[in-house]
Amino acid sequence: MSQKWVYLFDEVEEAEKKAKSWDGVRGLLGGKGANLAEMTRIDVPVPPGFTVTTEACNAYLAAGNAFPEGMWEQELDALKTVEEKTGKKFGDPKNPLLVSSRSGAKFSMPGMMDTVLNIGLNDETAEGMIKLTGDPRFVYDSYRRLVQMFGAVVMGVPDEPFEEVITKYRKKRGVKIDAELTAEDWMAITEEFKSIVKKHTGKDFPLDPYEQLRMATEAVFKSWNGKRAVDYRNAADISHDLGTGVNIQTMVFGNMGDDSGTGVATSRNISTGEKDIEGDYLINAQGEDVVAGIRLTKPIAELKKDMPKIYSEFEDINQVLEKHYREVQDVEFTIEHGKLWMLQTRDSKRTAQAAVRIAVDLVEEGLITRQEAVLRVSPDQVDFFLHPQFEPVAKKKAANAGRKIATGLNVSPGAAVGQIAFDADLAAKWAKEKGHQVIMVRPETKPDDVHGMLAAKGILTSRGGRTSHAALVARQFGKPAVVGVAALEIDLEKRQMSVNDQVIKEGDWISIDGTEGEVFLGQLATMVPDINDPYLIKLLSWADEFRRLGVWANADYPRDAQRARDYGAQGIGLCRTEHMFFETERLPYVQQMILAKTEEDRDAALEKLLPFQRSDFEGLFRVMDGLPVIIRLIDPPLHEFLPSHDGLLVEVTELRIKGDNPALLAEKEEMLAAVESMREANPMLGLRGVRLGIHMPGVTKMQVRAIFEAACKVAKEGVVVIPEVMIPLTSHVNELKDQQAALEEVAKHVMEEQGIEVAYKFGTMIEIPRAALTASEIAQYAQFFSFGTNDLTQTTFGISRDDAEAGFLIEYIEKKILPGNPFQSIDGDGVGRLMRMATNEGRKTRPDLEVGICGEHGGDPDSITLCHEYGLNYVSCSPFRVPVARLAAAHAMLRE
Repeated sequence: MSQKWVYLFDEVEEAEKKAKSWDGVRGLLGGKGANLAEMTRIDVPVPPGFTVTTEACNAYLAAGNAFPEGMWEQELDALKTVEEKTGKKFGDPKNPLLVSSRSGAKFSMPGMMDTVLNIGLNDETAEGMIKLTGDPRFVYDSYRRLVQMFGAVVMGVPDEPFEEVITKYRKKRGVKIDAELTAEDWMAITEEFKSIVKKHTGKDFPLDPYEQLRMATEAVFKSWNGKRAVDYRNAADISHDLGTGVNIQTMVFGNMGDDSGTGVATSRNISTGEKDIEGDYLINAQGEDVVAGIRLTKPIAELKKDMPKIYSEFEDINQVLEKHYREVQDVEFTIEHGKLWMLQTRDSKRTAQAAVRIAVDLVEEGLITRQEAVLRVSPDQVDFFLHPQFEPVAKKKAANAGRKIATGLNVSPGAAVGQIAFDADLAAKWAKEKGHQVIMVRPETKPDDVHGMLAAKGILTSRGGRTSHAALVARQFGKPAVVGVAALEIDLEKRQMSVNDQVIKEGDWISIDGTEGEVFLGQLATMVPDINDPYLIKLLSWADEFRRLGVWANADYPRDAQRARDYGAQGIGLCRTEHMFFETERLPYVQQMILAKTEEDRDAALEKLLPFQRSDFEGLFRVMDGLPVIIRLIDPPLHEFLPSHDGLLVEVTELRIKGDNPALLAEKEEMLAAVESMREANPMLGLRGVRLGIHMPGVTKMQVRAIFEAACKVAKEGVVVIPEVMIPLTSHVNELKDQQAALEEVAKHVMEEQGIEVAYKFGTMIEIPRAALTASEIAQYAQFFSFGTNDLTQTTFGISRDDAEAGFLIEYIEKKILPGNPFQSIDGDGVGRLMRMATNEGRKTRPDLEVGICGEHGGDPDSITLCHEYGLNYVSCSPFRVPVARLAAAHAMLRE
């Protein structure tokens, strides 16, 4: 017996037996097929049909585009069962059965795959349907749709020639919308469409219904490897070996008059998360009219007035589906002569704000647990939550100046500023090759535009609704978007658009507000919003209950520390003291200290720097009252605080040639000599970090004095101060032993002077492989480890980050030599292994050893998962990544 390739919608139990789980059913039938079968099981009105499995798709592609044995025969058998259920017969001129062919992969890929409606129509069945319905206009409207969709999807004919014909007939009749064209018009258009197919392909449109079905099935299989599907999967990180199902379903018609219609909706508002059904519909139309943006849709709320009984039933079904799936649903429906049919349901895409609110609301409605709510919001969605918004003052000023040129639907939040590009290829080229900020502007977007949408900062369309392709993709990838801006007249030939007689050309700057649905001329200033959303606060508080890993922040100044604390940081994991040295009023003293010829001169310069450093630390300690603050002593080589060698050489050469300023020449020559004396072949592996502290002890002693003077002063004010002093770049235990002894002596001396004791720790940064390998020795002295994973990655791989990321690293990733950028996510097999070893070995010596990570990896969700697995105490990241890290740490614990 051959393998089962085809399942009727009411055979879901059989599919479950084979697939073993609901996730397996989704893998076998695709998400759409699985949900159609599940809706059939719970008695939601679904037109009869069947699904050709994803296994059949993979077998077809593996065999070089040949149906697997027995598949086509099973498809024909299933079709006979559908005929029995409907009382109609496929290809029968008297009572024809028409079907649709839709794709459906395991994971939702909106707009990425191909659909064909009205399969089974030909000249004979069309005449039969006219006799049955008495409505030739409806029949030929359906027939032309088949020829148009089949021509485009199956036979590769461009869309434009079809649209040009319809536009010609609208102008000829003096009408604005397709619904006003007559039966005779559609009949003539259908014949013209067949000629277009013949002209572009050299082949006739197939009139045999079974040939239509076979070719449509093949087209769905082939579309799995189409460019737009591959691009989408790459962007969404979906595996390429899943395949797609083909769903063959009885056609129901929304274009049979004013008691018919079609629509797309979500069971809640997926822009804000509010508990209101949101969507679009059209009376007397078919499904693609709604999503293609060709006709102006009506908001779903108006269906309550147009068809109150239907709306009430639709509302009830939405609630049933939400409760059954325990998730917000995205549904497609058709009304045929007053009868409601559900054509699809799937878990809905949503904005970051909506995702957070929906997760919290579903908990409070008793549908999901707190743990599920935390897992349903991704770290990336919390990151999108922090997307820039326009500064209120700048926005108001622009509006008052008349620069607010249009409004549309606010389908994906955030502020975006960029230069207009009118097509996807140009948007991608400008963004990737030239580094431009781009806003992609189109009448409506299509699946072929995805690469441009991903490259753009934001998306603007003149047509389309909340469920249009542009809206779906923008929400999926966090791109600010405004759609359905009816006031925009876009002329793609002239590469310009006009609003109220104002002409705006390609390359001009615009600003769009996806949160409010507004469009502005020119560049508006943006700001990062405060996190004051009550739903996010609640969700993150639940995340905090579940995570084991602490979340600290990297902050060099009190304002950064305050933001970190506001965002939920539990400490400062890295304060980089050298950043304070670069400030304008301090740099001269730093340079005096570096250039000093005697210890007395150096000490005098350090004495001037001491109050600055002390003041910096006082501010940090006050903000972080009761929380630990790790302060890293000076890390970079000293030449970084001096002018560049090449720049000085040019200045000295020019001064020597001119010969008119001997005093300045002497000063520059002295500086050049000092810089040359400090030049190293590889300064990042030279005199820096702990080595500099040993070589020039006055610098780090001054820093430790500043830390403890500040700590003692602030402690006397009643602030709970917890300073932790971090010595960087240790590679040998004796380095730490030497430095720590000298610096701890300073700390104790200051506390004696001030007459107060503060709790403190000394520790080191593990950023050299040797330090990780000898961690048990280093832990004899260090009370904490902090992994500096940027340098640890460089020294483990033996590559310079700046050179690698600008050069060969991209090639390595493209050629799969490396699975990803090790500077973005920790390399678990190499760097991660060193981290795990250092943590375990260090704790053998010192069981209460505090271990954390600082730097960019500390805010990366994948790296946070590894830190959780390695048993670290905390991760430390940018203040803006703290909310992301809190959620990612909870995910790591809940998935353990």
